[in-house]
Amino acid sequence: MTGTPEPFDETAGTPSLPGCAEDAIGALKQMFVDLTQGARMARGQDPVKRPVFLKPHGIARGTLTVADDLPPEMRVGFLENARTQAGGLNAWVRFSSDTVPGLPDLKTTLGIGLKLFGVPGPKLLEGYTEAGTQDLLLQNHDVFFVDTAQDMCEFTKAGVIDGSYEKYLETHPVTREILDAMAKFEPSVLTATYWGVLPYAFGPERFVKYKLVPAGCEPGDPAATPPDENPTYLGADLAHRLAAGPAVFDLMLQFRTDDETMPLDMATVRWKESESVPVKVARLTLQQQDITARGQAAYGENLALNPWHSLAEHRPIGSIADVRRAVYLASAEQRRDVNGVPTAEPGPARPQITPPAARDTRIVRAAVHPAIGVARVGDSMMDDFVLAPEVDEPSPLPAGSYKDVTGALKRQAVRFRVYGYNAAGEPVAELTADNADLRWTVHIANSKAAWYQFQIALDIPEAGQADDSNLRNPTIPAAQRDHLLTIDPGPRSVRGRNRSAPEHRFDTGTFMGKPVYLGELRTDDNGRLIFLGGRGASASATSTPADTFANNDGWHDDVSDGPVTAEVSIGGRPIPVEPAWVVTAPPNYAPELTSVRTMYDLVRDAFVAEGRLPEPQQVSFTRDILPVLRRLCDLQWVNKGLANQFGFGGREDLLAPARIAELADPSPVQRELRRQIWLAVRNYDRDSMSPVPWPAVYGDAMNVPPQSVRQHVTLSALQYRLLKRWAGGDFVNDYDPHAALPATLDDIPFPDQPATLDRAALSFCLADAFHPGCELTWPMRHTTLYTSPFRIRHRDPLTPTPSYGPKLTPEIALSFDGPLYAQAPGDLTRWMAVPWQTDTASCRAGYEYGSGLGPYDPFLPTFWPARVPNHVLAEEDYDVVVDTSRPIADRLTAFQTRRTWLRWLPRDYTAAINAMVQDFGKLGVVERRPGPTDDPRLPAELLVESEVSFPPEPAPPAGRNLITVHVDRGADPVLGAAALATAVTVADAPDEEVSAGFIDKVKRFRSSR
Repeated sequence: MTGTPEPFDETAGTPSLPGCAEDAIGALKQMFVDLTQGARMARGQDPVKRPVFLKPHGIARGTLTVADDLPPEMRVGFLENARTQAGGLNAWVRFSSDTVPGLPDLKTTLGIGLKLFGVPGPKLLEGYTEAGTQDLLLQNHDVFFVDTAQDMCEFTKAGVIDGSYEKYLETHPVTREILDAMAKFEPSVLTATYWGVLPYAFGPERFVKYKLVPAGCEPGDPAATPPDENPTYLGADLAHRLAAGPAVFDLMLQFRTDDETMPLDMATVRWKESESVPVKVARLTLQQQDITARGQAAYGENLALNPWHSLAEHRPIGSIADVRRAVYLASAEQRRDVNGVPTAEPGPARPQITPPAARDTRIVRAAVHPAIGVARVGDSMMDDFVLAPEVDEPSPLPAGSYKDVTGALKRQAVRFRVYGYNAAGEPVAELTADNADLRWTVHIANSKAAWYQFQIALDIPEAGQADDSNLRNPTIPAAQRDHLLTIDPGPRSVRGRNRSAPEHRFDTGTFMGKPVYLGELRTDDNGRLIFLGGRGASASATSTPADTFANNDGWHDDVSDGPVTAEVSIGGRPIPVEPAWVVTAPPNYAPELTSVRTMYDLVRDAFVAEGRLPEPQQVSFTRDILPVLRRLCDLQWVNKGLANQFGFGGREDLLAPARIAELADPSPVQRELRRQIWLAVRNYDRDSMSPVPWPAVYGDAMNVPPQSVRQHVTLSALQYRLLKRWAGGDFVNDYDPHAALPATLDDIPFPDQPATLDRAALSFCLADAFHPGCELTWPMRHTTLYTSPFRIRHRDPLTPTPSYGPKLTPEIALSFDGPLYAQAPGDLTRWMAVPWQTDTASCRAGYEYGSGLGPYDPFLPTFWPARVPNHVLAEEDYDVVVDTSRPIADRLTAFQTRRTWLRWLPRDYTAAINAMVQDFGKLGVVERRPGPTDDPRLPAELLVESEVSFPPEPAPPAGRNLITVHVDRGADPVLGAAALATAVTVADAPDEEVSAGFIDKVKRFRSSR
């Protein structure tokens, strides 16, 4: 046992531990198994992993052989078994690091666990005495970092209970020195040397330490991925080498020759090889193999390895060995129980399996996809709708597709499908009305008004500086809150083809006694589910105007969310089905655009960090790098500042064909160009609150004036690591400028369709500025919310809604029994603004501060431009751009002109957010139009604001920007009006339009007021 577990979560209370001097084993068992492994289980880790050495690099099949002429005094225990059995002993070898799966491999402590098969005789480990296996555990450092079990207990308590190892290390310099030495660079797990660290018996009277040494020849293929270019290089290296050839180690024994210099219970003391030279006794050969073969990794992770799973001749020695006996046994049994794995030792060694060519087509389970589907509101009262994207880059719809014939905004529907899977987890077929019986059930609700106010994301350090998250509508008695404030029409079910009927509508839920329509169910001609949400109807039960961006008491809107389940049978045989979730969100006013960091990026990063999704072993320019650059540049159509910087012909036009060719080149020639781009991406540790790095997008702790590094957003940690590898040249140039991207789901290879649906749904959702956010907000980055990647954990319908008291604190929100676990209808959208229109109208670009501390750039930074545009190419300017009879100077000027998207709303901030409630459907949608082809200085395609339904009178002149000025005194009932008028008058923006108000969205921290 080497590990240094993460500190215990103090919000759960300080546990009561036995004393380290009195019961070190009991205390360590509690800290490693109950607190460390148990805490990971409580946070939703699935499958549950080991408490230490939990990052696997691979499991390999091998053979342990012993020469026939091994001296008689060496023929002890498993060595004699290996000598006498033809071909030696089969072995399975697990390579791992003592770190969590999401962290890099560099300078981690390596571990190797061997399970030998064909070793008869009683074993020492209780419950496993009859098993025919023997375990050996080694690591890549020759001494342990503490001496005894009591020392191990005190060290572990310092970190797990007290929260810091530093105090212990200050008084134990030997431990610090050894830990520092253990952080060594290893180029490959197959070139490292490993030691057993602790002593073991060797027969009745002798003691040894084990050592495993690469056997002189270069194991496998040395031409593997350079370690400094891939943070998970050890697994990739192992797979690469063993695919190319075998690897060989020699097993050595170092005998104890001096009782004083070679103690049995002082694990930091090195047994010097000058006093006892290790002797070779066996050879471990790892055959050439594919360690990524189906089932191999799972087989290795399900093995339990314990040094006490041993013949008596090889019994472990010392107090730390005694700890391992208890802790490893308890950990393995808990882990296997929760994972549904039998606790018994395996029988014969798993043979090297080559899967048969024939494909298993028997469907044993099914799943609904997308795992999270996203519908959007629209104010059209007609039956027309558009479908949510089902691929990453769908074909653009013709201009005008998003508005109906009256000019109203169509709703976005989401379509759900069921895929059947075989026993190996491979998709076999889509299940439709042609080959199965499907009955869909959906239960949505809107519980915003019954939830807590949004002040700030409660999982960031700045949460303690913001106002309290008190209950919305606090005057409603607790006994009546659900009844009066939660819009819950109950579940609806549908089956068959082309169904659409009144009984499938969610129209029986009420707010303050008044019915509210939340949407309806339909099916298509294949029996797939089509869900439509509300029509954007928001209102105040008391006719009180909205006065804040997020927490308007007495108000409701008609967004919603909830579970999507399906009952499926094939030929009368019922099939278990993994359910999904549906969310109704605000409109998408720029439907082709995605943000630089999407909701898919954020959730994927969380699961990669937890080890439940793999990090790409190879960086693809087309899949991993180009999308980030393209999204950044495409924001040129919704923000003037980004157009100047990254737009067509701009100073950082990363999409120019010649520039893409340079960026896709992994050679050293373009290394500096790649590094300059990577270094321009925001890094909190380096950049602090600077608004200059990319992307110029507000973050979770946005405030006027800035007070936190989270004033601006960053890429996900995974995106940043992939960009770093790209900058260093560790990527594949797979870019083909002529390749046609899959435009529909039918263009996607069938095995990839389910994952494509899951990804596309979340790729068109934002993970920018959870303030609170556009479609969903900060709880989405917590993996406890999910049963598996991207699949929401459902709460039992019979479980009542928990009560968290009058105020939701960060401690409550993040606790084990808090709201970030199983979800009920309405639980995802309840964190959002009520109504959504007031927040959407508030999410502008370039806020200024009305007390002389500004100004910001009038165009940058910005909140959610990919969904809520700031500045757009208007239709009248587009007409000039494409008019080849006009002078080119006029056309270029028109192309560079951007108009404020919200120019139609009143200049007064409070009036604007209220106007948005009624007029949201009149605003333009950014759509693709053909561009001119006569001049290369103009793009061949442009994204243009569609026709709007407002009269032209309120619009400011072309080229002006709408600057929003926050004025502290604007909220003063006496001085507010004069303060706002003064702010507009003195604003240093003679060429711009100015809107002023007290904007609580940008004034989050008590200390700044």
